[in-house]
Amino acid sequence: MDSHRVRAVRTIDASAARIFAVLADPYEHPALSGEADVVAVEAAEVPLRLGAEFRMRMRRGLPYETRNVVVAYVQNQTIAWKTTLLGGLVGGRVWRYDLEVVPAGTIVTETWDASEDRQRWLLSGHRREETQRQMTRSLDRLAERVARPS
Repeated sequence: MDSHRVRAVRTIDASAARIFAVLADPYEHPALSGEADVVAVEAAEVPLRLGAEFRMRMRRGLPYETRNVVVAYVQNQTIAWKTTLLGGLVGGRVWRYDLEVVPAGTIVTETWDASEDRQRWLLSGHRREETQRQMTRSLDRLAERVARPS
């Protein structure tokens, strides 16, 4: 793994279709946030599709808003969006989810790719470790959200 990418992987006891439906609905994202820094979603089409745009109100110390554009989309398999703010002057990282059906459910791989981020030089060391922890929490929350009823 290179220095600009972080991955978290979890097998979730749910169908790929169920998981994908949650990931493709940005209004679900605040409940999935590993850091609880997603405050609200603004003007998003549901479900997302390739090229769709959605905005998120965030808070990490100070409030800010991100613009997100879906850059990869394969139904029930892959969804990714590029995040920028301040009119594209900041950001460029991609959040990606890949789903693989297995007998135990679905393997979900979440990837945070900052290789094209304009400030990627800031995203090393403790930021990578913090992001890894947040992604693990995010996948835990996703698993809870899509849990099959007993």
